[in-house]
Amino acid sequence: MKLYYSPGACSLSPHIALHEAGLAFEAVPAPTKTHQLPDGTDYYTINPLGYVPLLELDNGERLREGPAIVQYIADQVPQKNLAPAHGTMARYRLQEWLTFIGTEVHKGFSPLFNPATPEDYKAATKTRLSQRLAWVDSQLAGPYLMGETFTVADGYLFTVTNWAPRVGVDITGLSNITAWRERVAARPAVQAAMKAEGLLK
Repeated sequence: MKLYYSPGACSLSPHIALHEAGLAFEAVPAPTKTHQLPDGTDYYTINPLGYVPLLELDNGERLREGPAIVQYIADQVPQKNLAPAHGTMARYRLQEWLTFIGTEVHKGFSPLFNPATPEDYKAATKTRLSQRLAWVDSQLAGPYLMGETFTVADGYLFTVTNWAPRVGVDITGLSNITAWRERVAARPAVQAAMKAEGLLK
């Protein structure tokens, strides 16, 4: 398989999932600014939408969208418990988390990365994001989002909360999130993915 990624972007989430799963894959940098792959290929010929992540399967089929990709990865190695079994209420809870992270947190950060976003809108965005993250903090009762077991939702939330200091969103007062981030950051698979992307020395 090939994972097309950009360092530190939301593609870090499936990068973590692949390391957690122990699956063989090739990580291909697809810079979001130049859209040029290391071999000179225009990334738009791989993904016409131009963004990451994209997972190319062994049969050549391509899968887009992080929440779909991480569930696919998890389902390849059910014994790793990266996602609950299909058809269970726990699986729908996982999808609930992935949707919330994608729509309320991930997309909540997007305007803060855009230099054209007006300052007053950025301020309102930060307030809304802080409210969403405070709610997450209140839900973190166990070691991980879904209790005792690390799932692909943890990898996704960890990825997007990495962006907070870069855009001036202060999460230092959220003690449950802070402790949870330390637990996730200490996982060998998370460290391996971050090192591969040049985010850790």
